[in-house]
Order: sequence, then C-alpha cells, then structure tokens
Amino acid sequence: MQVKNILSIGMSILLSSMALSGVGQDFTLQDFYQEDAALNKKVDEVYNRLNQEERIAQMIVTSLGRLGKPYEAVEPLIKERKVGGIIFLSGDPEQFKEDIASIQAMSNGFPLLMSMDAEPSLFNRRMPGTPEMPPTNTLQTPEAVTDAVHTINATLKEIGFHQNYAPVVDVSPNNEAIGNRTMGSDSASIVPLAKTFIEVTQQDQILATAKHFPGHGRVQGDTHKKLVFIDGELTEKNIYQPMIEAGVISIMVGHIAVENNERYATGGMPSTLSPLIVSKLLREEMGFDGLIITDAMNMGAVAEIPQSTLKAAQAGCDIILMPPDEVGTLEAILLETEQDALFAQQIEASVKRVIRAKLCLGMRF
Repeated sequence: MQVKNILSIGMSILLSSMALSGVGQDFTLQDFYQEDAALNKKVDEVYNRLNQEERIAQMIVTSLGRLGKPYEAVEPLIKERKVGGIIFLSGDPEQFKEDIASIQAMSNGFPLLMSMDAEPSLFNRRMPGTPEMPPTNTLQTPEAVTDAVHTINATLKEIGFHQNYAPVVDVSPNNEAIGNRTMGSDSASIVPLAKTFIEVTQQDQILATAKHFPGHGRVQGDTHKKLVFIDGELTEKNIYQPMIEAGVISIMVGHIAVENNERYATGGMPSTLSPLIVSKLLREEMGFDGLIITDAMNMGAVAEIPQSTLKAAQAGCDIILMPPDEVGTLEAILLETEQDALFAQQIEASVKRVIRAKLCLGMRF
C-alpha cells in the first residue's frame, strides 16, 4: 500500500508538471504519422473552429529577437492572429523565456509554434549562457549525438521552444553557408548520425527539421546573399529518404535552383518556389507527409522575387518562414484560395498538418 501511494503521488506530480509546462496528455510526436481516428477528429474540430484567415495564419512563422523583428512589430501580429509561429534568432535565453510565456498567454486559444536554429554549432552562439556545444561536424558517434541533443532539448523545453531547425544533412563542411554545421562529408556518415539526432529530438517532444532539401552541400555560394545552383544530378536528395523513414516530421527546403537536370530543373527559380521539387519530388515521389518549411523568405536568394511567399505556398510548402510581409503573405494566399479551388484544397491539407503537429506537441486550441 505504501509503495502504491508513493507511485500515485509520483504520478500526480508528473501530471501536474506536464500540465504546467503545457504538454498535453492526449497525443505526442510519436502519434503524428499514426492513423489515429481520435487525432484525425481533433484536427478536423480545430480546423473547423478557425476562420479562413486564422487557418492560413497557421502557415506563417515570423521572427523575433536580435536579427529578427522587434517585439513591438510582432505583438499586433500575435493579437490579431496573423501568424502561427515565431522563430527566435539570437538573444538572451531568460528574455526568450519571458517573451514566450507572455506571448502564449496573449495568444490563449491560438497557440504558437516556437522555433529556433538550435544546431550544435549555433546553439551557444545564438543563446549565450546556454551549455556550450561542440561543432556539429565533430559529433562522430550516435552516443555523442544523443548526449548533445538531450542537452539542447532540455534547454529548449525549459525556455518554451517546440521546434528545432536541425539537423543539417548537407554533405560538405567546405560550403560557405554550411561550414561545420553539417553532420559529415559523405552520406554514409551523415545518415546514421542524422537519424539518431531526429529520433532523440522527437522522443524528447521537440520537432526535428532536416535541411536544406534537395541539398546545399555541393553548391557554390551562400543563399543568404544570392541564388545558388545545383548543376546536374541531385546528389544529396537520397540522404532524405532514410530521414523520412526515421519519421522526421519537418523538412526545410533551401533556396537552391536546379539546372541541367531533365527531371527537376527549376527554370532559374529557387527550389522553395518549385512545385517540381516540393510537391512532385519531396511530397509525391519520396512520400513525405510531414511539414515542408521554406528557408527564411527574407534571404537574398529569394527576397526580390515578386510574390515569392505566395509562390512558395503554391509550390506546396506548408510553412512560410520569415516572410518580409506577414499580413501581405496571408492576404495573397487567402485571395488565391478564393479563386482557385485546387489550391484551396492544398492549403487545407497544409493547415491540417500544422494543426496536427501542434496537437502532437500538446498544444491546446
């Protein structure tokens, strides 16, 4: 009886702790790909309660913190339900924790997905005062990856983050934009380490994000500054199939054009805006049914393209990351859904994927 009471008290404490941290009891990230009638029903219930603007807002992630937008600019977007998530770029972890708590209170009944580039190579640099991590490319064993990921996840959860834009699975440590952020210099070493990173991350109830599809490792240049090109074969795309099989819930598409490729040439446009890459290759041919997210839409490779955020949604992306104009993006997608029934169906599927992920993270609508 005494042991039973201790177990009962322990379970009560655990459930109370989970409730306070906002983690729900109904679903977890392990349920995301399961055929679960209760989860499907809940997704539909949430979707039907939202108006069309609130649905499309689920697809838009704005920025906050140093290098991002100021709090004063983001606050009205939150209050007016114009965005579905926030990426925190750089700043003090204690301030982030305060901001996230106040934002979630402000957006009661309309929970926001809080995300960050918490790659091992960037972690302490983006949030000084957090545990120092070795560069990603020095994590050479599953055990080293597991230890690093648990440490990162504990910090993310303490602050209030839900999604990590990691791991980087691009192959080359010599690329200007990637450097030591990669998990290796060849697919044979990257795949087992990245699978471990993804599995441990999602077991810890943090969304993992493999990036940058279809592969940034062997291109020349930096998409932060300009459009870059894959010339010929997509030599890195096969790295993503094991990630999909491992259950990765999110894949980020890079602003990378493809040329001299009969099947997948993007006509001088970045992959983020290409239905051929996003919908045909990643969604249909590779069978990925998770969240497809763009790289930041304010980057040099894409920012000057007219209606780029609408084009990303038309290509099949579920989440539009850091659009320069959040309200303009929402209005453009809304108008297009009113004029194009097939596009409206596609947007419904995207929104339901986002809602599903939020429910599996324990969020309450």
